[in-house]
Amino acid sequence: MTPPTPYDLLGIGIGPFNLSLAALAHPLPALRTAFYDRCPDFTWHPGLLLDDATVQVPFLADLVTLADPTSPWTFLNHLRARERLYPFYFAEHFHIRRTEYDAYCRWVADHLPALHFGHRVDTVRWNARSALFEADVTRPAPDGRTAATSRVHARNIVVGIGTEPWTPEPLRPLAAAPGLPVVHAEDYLTHRDTLLAADHITVLGTGQSGAEIYLDLLRHRPAGRERLHWIGRTEAFAPMEYSKLGLEHFTPDHTRYFHALPEPVRDRLVPAQWQLHKGVDAATLAAIHDELYRRTLHGGWPDTVLTPAVHVRDARRTARARIELHLEHTHQRTRTRLTTDAVVLATGHRARPLDRLLGPLEPHLRRDRAGRPRIDAHFRLGLDHSLTGSVYVQNAELHTHGVGAPDLGLAAWRSATILNHLAGREVYPLPARTAFTTFGLQPRTRQIPPARKAARLTPLADGT
Repeated sequence: MTPPTPYDLLGIGIGPFNLSLAALAHPLPALRTAFYDRCPDFTWHPGLLLDDATVQVPFLADLVTLADPTSPWTFLNHLRARERLYPFYFAEHFHIRRTEYDAYCRWVADHLPALHFGHRVDTVRWNARSALFEADVTRPAPDGRTAATSRVHARNIVVGIGTEPWTPEPLRPLAAAPGLPVVHAEDYLTHRDTLLAADHITVLGTGQSGAEIYLDLLRHRPAGRERLHWIGRTEAFAPMEYSKLGLEHFTPDHTRYFHALPEPVRDRLVPAQWQLHKGVDAATLAAIHDELYRRTLHGGWPDTVLTPAVHVRDARRTARARIELHLEHTHQRTRTRLTTDAVVLATGHRARPLDRLLGPLEPHLRRDRAGRPRIDAHFRLGLDHSLTGSVYVQNAELHTHGVGAPDLGLAAWRSATILNHLAGREVYPLPARTAFTTFGLQPRTRQIPPARKAARLTPLADGT
């Protein structure tokens, strides 16, 4: 028998991407949706909400505007609801602060009835008899014990479980050791006071988070006694590619082009395009240099070391509860040891594996040659035809859709693409062209010239 009231779409995870999808789905009365997240309320990298840190996309790249600028859930409508529209107008901020983006997302989350926080989806399976997905949901009590369990049913699933902090292998034992200040950037603000109390601090990772944290620590350390190291694997403290034509790699045009490429070509392109999304904002690099320069005005150099092209070979705890890092320079092949009192791991995030959640679907899942899920142009996992429902993914398609997968600027377009496919019609009209760049040569059918016809002669007039 068909279970009662199945959802048309069940969302797992409520980060910015599934929040975008929920916001665009909200005005569609024929679509019954529910979204679950284990957190008690909306959170977006709370440990990195530094006062001056900005979102790396313009404010127009909110949850909905680039798919529907008339939506009630735009960032501008958030400002209007908070009576901040005129102050924002005069502030002339094209890139808003990260704290402001977080407040905007919380405002949207507070107004969408389809969102259910404090609910953990444990597993998803396919029920062939009812032709529905089944999801086991747990609602933990505040003390951590299980308060209630339930099972919900849906015709389609969308997985937006986001990423998780990544720690390099040599540092994992130290990061797990109690009382040792080895902190991932994800938790930086929670531990900032402890870190600042340390005699010497090392920031590991030369991307945007590493740069922001290094700058924040530098500003809070006394001149001449900074006692800071900033090291990372990249070849340089490289600025992010932010030219206007370069940014067209974050358009639907490029996403479609990338998806159509052969798998080996895509696998070569993703690491080669790292500077499009893993570099450091030029303004942040300039602020670091300005702060360092300011500290030289009265003579001397700040007590800090900035070294790229360095990786950690090994790490251990010393007898005096300090941290010893064994370093190697990737160009020189030289090695050294660095003793420090605290380490901040600005080493990025990795996609959360889908296997734990979708384990029962494994027999139906199609994978590529590297064992990764196949994902089609509509952001659906490749499943065999015995499953009539779809499993959509958000920000799990870097290997199939390219560097735009984690970019906030494509959130609304991807959400609209999913909803259009789900509805079987264009509920959100999407532009046919979004970039001046033409990615790839457009194939054309060979034109065969028509057969030449014999010229027809016109009789001359009499007498000529």
